[in-house]
Amino acid sequence: MNNYSKLEYLLHKFTLSSQIMRELMFDIERLLFLDDTVFDDNHVFVTGLARSGTTSLLNAIYKSNKFASLTYEDMPFILAPNLWKKITPLKKHTIFQERAHGDNIEISSNSPEAFEEVFWKTYTHNSKLQQDLFIKFIALILKKNNKFRYLSKSNQNIARLPLISKIFPYSKILIPFREPLQQSFSLYSQHIRFLKKQNDDIFVLEYMNWIGHYEFGKDYKKNHRTDLYFSDENQLNHWLEQWYLTYKLLYKFALKKEMFYLIGYESLCNNIDVWSNVKDLLGVDKQLDFSFKESKHPINVTFDSELYFKCQELYESMMSSSFGT
Repeated sequence: MNNYSKLEYLLHKFTLSSQIMRELMFDIERLLFLDDTVFDDNHVFVTGLARSGTTSLLNAIYKSNKFASLTYEDMPFILAPNLWKKITPLKKHTIFQERAHGDNIEISSNSPEAFEEVFWKTYTHNSKLQQDLFIKFIALILKKNNKFRYLSKSNQNIARLPLISKIFPYSKILIPFREPLQQSFSLYSQHIRFLKKQNDDIFVLEYMNWIGHYEFGKDYKKNHRTDLYFSDENQLNHWLEQWYLTYKLLYKFALKKEMFYLIGYESLCNNIDVWSNVKDLLGVDKQLDFSFKESKHPINVTFDSELYFKCQELYESMMSSSFGT
């Protein structure tokens, strides 16, 4: 975000901030590039509360080269990837650099990312039309990348799991999770970090709003908003409660449908069999290697012990049902 020129900023604002412009871009994209090609319903959707390892899992699967996904090079024409490719056919990939989260994850223009939210922001009303357009949106991404399987990462797809499983009943939905105190502290820390960034630079706030990144920061939107004991997001307890409520719901989903797979991130980091089993599940090369790194931080703020005990009980239940262990 810090490397955008004034011209790039204006292009992003012009393309992403306007509902009319987003719809127009998608209309043009469909008119020019949509055809009758039939794609498999064997996609992969990675979702979970932020800071659960979703990006690492996304990068690991994308490395297989079997999937199409939205990448940074699709910005800002997220809803017109084929058109943007035609306009910039000789675009070179940038060098890797650490992303704004300060978490040692490096990205380039070819890195996959959760830009799918731009579609959901644009089409929110007519559910039948939304489903039809989402299928076409994925088909256009597949065409642009000359692939037959789609790979998605969106933390906000938590709220859309019934819809996605209805649209693509033969796909796999991977739900990573971390030890609750570590994940909640990471969410809390990122919230404080991005509040400062957004106060210092309005473009950071605008950019996150344009791409629908509401997991923390000034435009933070709670997954659960009512009947909260801890509503102050500037306290660790709030993020612990959100962890508990979110994964309690996801755990129920995973127990009901075979297409949902809980993945304990600590197990992914420390047990090589878990990644091997995930590769088997997705049908990718067994030789595909990826280094998952566990992150632990000292917890230097207070938290409610009773709430944490509830989270820990849920975590242990989820670990016992976690895929691949």
